[in-house]
Amino acid sequence: MKNLLRHSFQIVLLLFAMAVTFTSCSKKGASDATGWSYNDSKWGGFTVAEEKEQITGPGLTLIPGGTFTMGNVEEDVMYEFHNVPRRVTVSSFYMDESEVTNLHYREYLYWLRRIFGESYPELLRKALPDTLVWLEELAYNEPFVEFYFRHPSYNEYPVVGVSWLQANEYAKWRSDRVNEMLLVKKGVLDHDPNQYGAEHFNTKSYLLGQYEGVVKKGIKNLDPNGAETRRVRFDDGILLPDYRLPTEAEWEYAALGIISEDESEERFTDRKTYTWKGNTTRSKRHGKGQGDMQANFKRGRGDYMGIAGSLNDNAEITAPVKSYLANDFGLYNMAGNVSEWVLDVYRPMTTVDAEDFNPFRGNVFKTLDKDEEGLPAPKDSLGRIQYRELTEDEIGNRINFRRSNVINYRDGDKESEVEYDYGETTLVSDKARVVKGGSWKDPAYYLSPGTRRYLDEDLASSTIGFRCAMIRMGSPDGKKMKQAKKKKRK
Repeated sequence: MKNLLRHSFQIVLLLFAMAVTFTSCSKKGASDATGWSYNDSKWGGFTVAEEKEQITGPGLTLIPGGTFTMGNVEEDVMYEFHNVPRRVTVSSFYMDESEVTNLHYREYLYWLRRIFGESYPELLRKALPDTLVWLEELAYNEPFVEFYFRHPSYNEYPVVGVSWLQANEYAKWRSDRVNEMLLVKKGVLDHDPNQYGAEHFNTKSYLLGQYEGVVKKGIKNLDPNGAETRRVRFDDGILLPDYRLPTEAEWEYAALGIISEDESEERFTDRKTYTWKGNTTRSKRHGKGQGDMQANFKRGRGDYMGIAGSLNDNAEITAPVKSYLANDFGLYNMAGNVSEWVLDVYRPMTTVDAEDFNPFRGNVFKTLDKDEEGLPAPKDSLGRIQYRELTEDEIGNRINFRRSNVINYRDGDKESEVEYDYGETTLVSDKARVVKGGSWKDPAYYLSPGTRRYLDEDLASSTIGFRCAMIRMGSPDGKKMKQAKKKKRK
């Protein structure tokens, strides 16, 4: 009798274990739509990566998205009326915690010299910062021309003399180097010091099969009709999206650093004039740093740093990128030091009819350039995949947009077809890009995140630098994933 009971109990345990196993497999490794198993070559080999949060790329910090009042909420002392306050929402994104430094940019130039120095030396020359931006007709700034960018004492200072176009090229380069590093660390690719010309790692050319590299080990291929291994795909969750310049809305939101004072309530009581709390440019924190300058800016005519022995911001021109206190998002120098390029095309009236979710002006919708067989065209001589604007036929009868180039869409002109032509129809052109934040050479007014200026995309200045941003994929702040895992453990 005892043996019979023991045997029956063992059968019950076995059946329970089988039920648990089947349940866990169906949830974890099978489709809720078809019942077919994932990641199983016997069931066709459809590969599904484990759900996980996006990793944080080098130099970046997460900026949780939210709503805020975008625009100039202070007195418009310049009477420009080109930044009307309005409520918008910005998606979560990543942003460099500090401005791109001279050292970062010299690393980029070194790579260009190593890869293209022999085949395309003009590419390196085109990327060089314009050090002559330091010159003034009635000032002696020649030493900065020669030493600011190159001398190691300025390694951690923000790079200047870089145009909007050059900053975008840097961001593309950085995207590829970071993704190449991720594949090397994953063991998919091996280090390849012999990359030259077009045969260098480019994320999009790799994904489209137009770059092979030195393969260390491929990803196991579960396709029963395919090879034993395969290259990484973006849906494997290994590669990161592109680094890029932030939009004006992203930059302004990140500069303000508005965080709710109570996690259970959408509550924020203090309107910010600057990127820090309070409406003064000196620190109100009790202690040793009380009264210190909060940013690097021009305090008054002829006063860039104060009196010897008591320098107010300790910087006559720029300062190291991690000087002064970070704002509530952990970002340094979002006011002062250097103004920064953002992605947007400048329009005085762009704020009136702008979208209230991720507002941005500058879209030119593109698609892959394809060959006669409908396949992606071969990469160009620089190793990049080519794109072109969508045609009217390809746009068809879409309801979300009607043309590929929408830079001038609802830009305040009475006639929608008016082109911005500098000196003829307006004081700005389609090349004018928004510049945000004050610099070491600006008065306190420009330290307010709502202020905006512009400069042509191919020009540079000793007061303008930049930092990069990246889209945030998945949950806005990672809490949803953590909560789901916590519930699962329970």
